[in-house]
Amino acid sequence: MIYTSVSTADMRLDSPRETQNWRPFVNWLLAIPHLVVANALGNVANLMSIISWFSIMFTGRMPDGIARFQCMILRYEARAYSYVAFLRRSYPQFEFDMANNDNGTDPLRVDFAPQLIDRHRLTVAFRLILIIPAVIYTVLVAIAATFAAIIAGFAVLFTGRWPQSLRSFVLNAGRLTLRVSAYGRLLSDTYPSLALSANQSA
Repeated sequence: MIYTSVSTADMRLDSPRETQNWRPFVNWLLAIPHLVVANALGNVANLMSIISWFSIMFTGRMPDGIARFQCMILRYEARAYSYVAFLRRSYPQFEFDMANNDNGTDPLRVDFAPQLIDRHRLTVAFRLILIIPAVIYTVLVAIAATFAAIIAGFAVLFTGRWPQSLRSFVLNAGRLTLRVSAYGRLLSDTYPSLALSANQSA
């Protein structure tokens, strides 16, 4: 089991390194319905972030319903992309549970602790500027993780097993993306950690 803890979101994957040899070349195709849904939800999330921004600026609070909706979208995205990256075998469910705590029905578990009250209006006001360094870094890591997944795909093709170091890197890149996304969607005022590490190894 893989586990990491951050101020806003916890993500863990309970799935073996062994997988079928064909998955690196088929999972992305099977995941297209989920990617379509994730893209649509992402557009809605951007609109909800604007509403959250005004709510926090005027009231100092983030609406609980919007926070839970954002948590659902981030969880859905994480599950979809973990399947695309052939990190797990089971096909993600079309599940839209808006609880902060994961219901545990999927190998990839993502729990959230959104900050609803006592918000820091100044950091929220300039969030789009403050997040730029983290976004640039995350994009570079995501590109590297894509190449790592491609290399791992050939390893899986011949061995049916993810290389330990590549799998850990791709998972940690996913955790980084989750933290930065949560910060960008105003779920927390704590600047996301840019560390590529986990409490437990893959």
